[in-house]
Amino acid sequence: MEMTDDLLDERSLSKLRWRCRRGLLENDLLIEKFFLRFESTLNVRQAKGLNDLMDLSDNDLLDLLLRRKEPDQLSELPAKASASTPEALEVLSMLRPGSLVS
Repeated sequence: MEMTDDLLDERSLSKLRWRCRRGLLENDLLIEKFFLRFESTLNVRQAKGLNDLMDLSDNDLLDLLLRRKEPDQLSELPAKASASTPEALEVLSMLRPGSLVS
């Protein structure tokens, strides 16, 4: 499937929001801020990146969001692969607090 800049439709956005629910409150808060800021402009490519990041454990995701680690520093190979896709890297830069991406 080709990644596109097409905006997500309502159903896809709703499914993505549900998929992004996390066990750690800190992750939930950062993801909620992300949706408040970018929900209306999310495209298919970014949705793929967010899905890639949701494959991570809560602790790995939080380490990335708080810049305690970079994707290549994750210990598990599948986690490293999920967090290192071009789409995941783009969305990670949007998710991190203090992001300059708008």
